Amino acid sequence: MAAENRPGRKPGNQRRWVADVKSDSTHPPPGLFTKDAATIARTLASRAVSPKGPVSGLRMLTYFINRAGKGLDAGRRTELEKAKKLLSDRIHKRGKK
Repeated sequence: MAAENRPGRKPGNQRRWVADVKSDSTHPPPGLFTKDAATIARTLASRAVSPKGPVSGLRMLTYFINRAGKGLDAGRRTELEKAKKLLSDRIHKRGKK
């Protein structure tokens, strides 16, 4: 589907939706997304970074990956995907208690 045909898009606007996001609520520590997967998952699950819980942290991580787009190198993307898996496992484990 072309960008012009998507609902809510202005004709000729080829940018991705993440480029239009202007809201700002929580802030992960600087340099967090350059660390190892376990550290990223643990930090994003903490109440200090994600006051609404680990689901909020998972959304932050997914947003970061989407925002980085094609500019993210393969090794870093792999580590971030591992962090997503760890965080997702934590969420599912917590929900089954």
